[in-house]
Amino acid sequence: MSGAFLLSCLLFAAVNRRQRGPYMDEAFHVPQAQAYCHGRFLQWDPMITTLPGLYLVSVGVVKPAAWLFGWTGSVVCSAGMLRFINLLFSAGNFYLLYLLLCKIHHKNKAVSGFQRILSTLTLAMFPTLYFFTFLYYTDPGSVFFTLFAYLMCLYGNHKTAALLGFCGFMFRQTNIVWAVFCAGNVVAEKLNEAWKTELQKKKDEKISSRKGSFSDLMRILQFLIEYLILPKNLVTLTALTWPYIILVAVFFVFVFVNGGIVVGDRSSHEACLHFPQLFYFLSFTVFFSFPHLLTPTKIRKFLLSLRNHPVQYSLIAIISLLLIWKFTYVHKYLLADNRHYTFYVWRKVFQRHELVKYVLVPVYIFAGWSFADTLKSKSIFWILMYFVCLLAVTVPQKLLEFRYFILPFLIYRLNIPFPSLYRQLLELVFYIVVNAVTFHLFLNRTFQWPNSDEIQRFMW
Repeated sequence: MSGAFLLSCLLFAAVNRRQRGPYMDEAFHVPQAQAYCHGRFLQWDPMITTLPGLYLVSVGVVKPAAWLFGWTGSVVCSAGMLRFINLLFSAGNFYLLYLLLCKIHHKNKAVSGFQRILSTLTLAMFPTLYFFTFLYYTDPGSVFFTLFAYLMCLYGNHKTAALLGFCGFMFRQTNIVWAVFCAGNVVAEKLNEAWKTELQKKKDEKISSRKGSFSDLMRILQFLIEYLILPKNLVTLTALTWPYIILVAVFFVFVFVNGGIVVGDRSSHEACLHFPQLFYFLSFTVFFSFPHLLTPTKIRKFLLSLRNHPVQYSLIAIISLLLIWKFTYVHKYLLADNRHYTFYVWRKVFQRHELVKYVLVPVYIFAGWSFADTLKSKSIFWILMYFVCLLAVTVPQKLLEFRYFILPFLIYRLNIPFPSLYRQLLELVFYIVVNAVTFHLFLNRTFQWPNSDEIQRFMW
């Protein structure tokens, strides 16, 4: 952790030497934090879409540090000083990822301490998250409080988890979904226990609590409905999850008072049913987890599954085509801002031909199958709960933005079985290469717009 932090500090210094002033969204975040630094807590930039969690934490860290070390003047809340807050969050994320891997996989005695540390290092260097460690964005803090809440939930400290979930919500409103995910963990555990008891009563070994045929899934759904309509069970679940229920109630009060989820710039952040976002997320996950998801064994298993269940896959393909046809949205930012990688992904892939988005359906189906296959060690109730949260956090977003995929990806990656040491090393090397390319482009491949004197840089 200390070694990773030191290397990050060296990279942090390089980024700040090349980009001293605010860049991209920092143009909104940095002045807002500086206003808070000077005690102007009623000043607010209407272009900022998130709540002021990042600025409050920044002032809470920077002000005491300035007093302790005798800092004065513009250095106290400079862009560099504010960015350093995210470097601290990055160190916290490293430790939280390690604790989460230990907690989630504590029953797996075959996993060595070295493998846990290797996986932690890999996830801490996850390119999309790691890049924003060096800019004053909400992502590192948002991830920190959400992972912390998840860890406390796994340890059964639900009041603490809900409080941390509130902190995550103050960084980004969509993090309320991950507070619901924490509550869902508790509910899924209870449901799994009740389902196993049900199987024992019926002595029906053919039904699996993890996976099975369509008829097995229907019986599980029937059990789920029967379980949840009993008042006794609802009281038990409410008693276990009441801190999260209060937090969700606070969220709904906020939405009612605010008139929506987004705080500012609402015209550019309208919610919609953008179902292809799920397909983009699955493709994103396959790309960043290819050592685990894109293996010859998995491809063979998928082709075998395809041969054995042609009707089901045909139905999935038809539904996917309909969702792409009716629910594909293209945000104006995606088409206009050539600083983001998504601009080039969209232009080079999806704008090649109007049929490309349909031709990619087999890729999406494989990605979805492979994604679900790696989660088969989890209970069916956990998978259902995670999938609902995944839909809630991706589908309403109109803009294709890789930052929105960070948390669902990390939670997925934390919960899949430990891969072999070779695959872990391959994943780490891949992340290092992607990061190296990303920072090289950001620092050295600058360009200018015809109507602007400002230096522009490529970024996620």
